[in-house]
Amino acid sequence: MTIDDKTDPAIKTTEPKTAADVQGRSLDLPSNPVVVLLAILVVLAVLCLAYVAAEIVLPIVLALVLKLLFQPAMRLLEKLGFPRSLAALALILLVFGAIVAIGAAISGPATEWAAKLPDGIPRLQQRLKFLNEPVDTLQTFLHKVDGFMQQGSGANGGSGSTIAATLFAGTTHFAASFFETIVILFFLLVSGSTFLKRMVEILPNFKEKRQVVELSQDVERNISAYLVTITVMNAAVGLATGISMWLTGLGDPVLWGVTAFLLNFVPIMGPLLGICIFLLAGLLVIDTLWLALLPAALYLAIHIAEGEIVTPVLLARRFTLNPVLVIIALIFWFWMWGVPGAILAVPMLAITKIVCDGIRPLAAIGHFLSGDE
Repeated sequence: MTIDDKTDPAIKTTEPKTAADVQGRSLDLPSNPVVVLLAILVVLAVLCLAYVAAEIVLPIVLALVLKLLFQPAMRLLEKLGFPRSLAALALILLVFGAIVAIGAAISGPATEWAAKLPDGIPRLQQRLKFLNEPVDTLQTFLHKVDGFMQQGSGANGGSGSTIAATLFAGTTHFAASFFETIVILFFLLVSGSTFLKRMVEILPNFKEKRQVVELSQDVERNISAYLVTITVMNAAVGLATGISMWLTGLGDPVLWGVTAFLLNFVPIMGPLLGICIFLLAGLLVIDTLWLALLPAALYLAIHIAEGEIVTPVLLARRFTLNPVLVIIALIFWFWMWGVPGAILAVPMLAITKIVCDGIRPLAAIGHFLSGDE
């Protein structure tokens, strides 16, 4: 991925291009070890807060990223004469209404596929009989763990009530987080610029005011471009996957298209899970073995074409991040916040780089986050 600093000449002039430049500019970094240690402790404290208070922090971060994604559409609606509050409400209703409609459309096919699983397990076992020994070993291990957990918990109710309670708790938590995200997103779209105005008002001189405004615009412009591009590309992947699955006889193109669209937001792990899903689906319903492997092969080909050819061409001039740090950020935020964290990992890393590039004492960190030009 790439972050193009050419969008702002003022910021570009401060970006280091050589190791000597980085070393020279690093003189602005705090040399007092106490200050450095306090900064490290503050970062660790923020990460601990993000982990412990994930139920509160995650919806806020998600709303901030969605605000950057929706900002171009907000500007367009404002140019058309819509008031900010009405434009924000219309945009939220349109996007989340479409999400609810798509969810309702795929719920039926998803239920049908879930109903096929019990009858299809013997078929899968027959085709994957070379995996019987490791699967039996895993089942034995899981039974032992389950027995140990039941002994530890005692006879306090049946497993059915426990599963029902877990599902209910998960649904309640998701609904609460979803509502919190929508509320925060609405007020960010309506009055999110208030924070920038107050920041500009309290800064002491014109140079710092200009730097804050330019930095805010740079973050918004680059991240909005990244998010919009990735969303459009994932939608194209979903469309191509849906058509491919329909042509291979798998059926339910809307279900498979939405599945591919969502999985593509999670780098590496999403496509790997998608390959497994399409492989199992093909083995479940297609009789001929080589045709049963075709859905997974087509999905892999679409993902390779998108990930290695199309998206790099579109983003190569705008986003370059260190690929090793991208993987580390993906693993770390997945551990912190699960799948939402994996989706937010790259946008948060990109925002960090843009901010560091725009603040002189942190320019060396921004350079460290950069990938190869």
